[in-house]
Amino acid sequence: MPPPETLYRTSYEQNGFLIHPEPIFPTAVVEKAVEQIDAVRRGEYDTGRAPRDSPWKPGDDPNTLCKIEQPQFASFGLREILTYPALGHLAAEITKASMVQVWWVQLLYKPSTPPGLASNTSVGWHQDRSYWGVWEKDSELFTAWIGLSDVTEASGPMRFVSSSHKWGFRTESDFFEQNIDEQRKGIQVPEGEKWEEVAAIMLPGGVSFHDKLTFHGSGSNHSGSPRISLAVHMRTQNSRPVEDRRAGLTEFIDKHDLCPVIFRA
Repeated sequence: MPPPETLYRTSYEQNGFLIHPEPIFPTAVVEKAVEQIDAVRRGEYDTGRAPRDSPWKPGDDPNTLCKIEQPQFASFGLREILTYPALGHLAAEITKASMVQVWWVQLLYKPSTPPGLASNTSVGWHQDRSYWGVWEKDSELFTAWIGLSDVTEASGPMRFVSSSHKWGFRTESDFFEQNIDEQRKGIQVPEGEKWEEVAAIMLPGGVSFHDKLTFHGSGSNHSGSPRISLAVHMRTQNSRPVEDRRAGLTEFIDKHDLCPVIFRA
């Protein structure tokens, strides 16, 4: 049987994603990250620095999707989980990269909504590349999604569309769309392909990876507990900002304390 890293790489290349449902981080690292996420959501920053301007800010409605940009700026504990060696090694195994860098992070806290009540915590179907125009088109970009709570079918898990990374760059993306079933009807599936969803079910400390062109989204959380995660956007040595600019999403890539290089061959 091929070694695990070969199977991981094959799955990632064929499907456009890889789900590792078992924890790759020690329990203590996960628990510390959850504590730090709670602190950042309260506006407590142990680094003395705030996250970047975000759609959700401390004091906002706790029943909406909490999305905070670059939370590691504000938390030493979140920097620790980003640089835990297993994350970088697994990212390099599936991409065959000689260098992997974290260039942007998003804290995603999805509160639970009682069954039968309306919710605005869904994440619409999208390709990440739609929002990453600051990078050259052929840049090798992908995302690690770290689950920090028990991610079940009821909690509104990330859902990937198998092999959709082979469909090319599309224009139907909308992260903030709430009627994801209706949105799905407007996404044209190429002839000979099919829309096949796979849910990223995982234990706390599990992780998934997906390509910049893989369609993904998630529904509401009805589990009774919050769904807590970090979306960690990564790049390999095969990437370059447009005109080599350092602005917007690429502003901090030379600051390795904030955007760490987590693997180097």
